[in-house]
Amino acid sequence: VAVKQVSLRKQPQMELIVNELLVVRKNKHPNIVNYLDSYLVGDKLWIIMEYMDGGPLSSVIKEVHMAEGEMAAICRE
Repeated sequence: VAVKQVSLRKQPQMELIVNELLVVRKNKHPNIVNYLDSYLVGDKLWIIMEYMDGGPLSSVIKEVHMAEGEMAAICRE
């Protein structure tokens, strides 16, 4: 699993986080990292998700130049 830690002190709109958790909790898809659970630990929200080897897509986008067609294929999936 992977644990994403979100500092609640730095979140001006808590309802956005709650809404996101409600959406990802209900949706399962083989091409999306699935949400497993969440816990409040001190002033941080720990979000437990499936582990994805290779890191987040945002890191790949910053490091690798992709053609428009490649980006479209990733978005479609």
